[in-house]
Amino acid sequence: MDERSEEISASGTANFSVGQLRAIIERIERLEEEKAEIADQIKEVYAEAKAHGFDTKILRKVVSLRKKDPEDREEEEIMLDTYLSALGMARGA
Repeated sequence: MDERSEEISASGTANFSVGQLRAIIERIERLEEEKAEIADQIKEVYAEAKAHGFDTKILRKVVSLRKKDPEDREEEEIMLDTYLSALGMARGA
């Protein structure tokens, strides 16, 4: 097999570098491993927070809210309040 390129279709229109393909796949695999390691570390932090008495469900919500643009977050909160009011579940009611 030629290491530089390999035809992958009968029409010969899709040529690619086998080395480049291998490098891309290996890079994705490494990143997936790193992602799994980071996910484990995040779980450990939430477990530590829980051990210190924090509500992890609320912590996750706070992290989620901090990721959002302030204007988007405000619009979402207004819509939530509107829906809750319509259902008779308004805050402070």
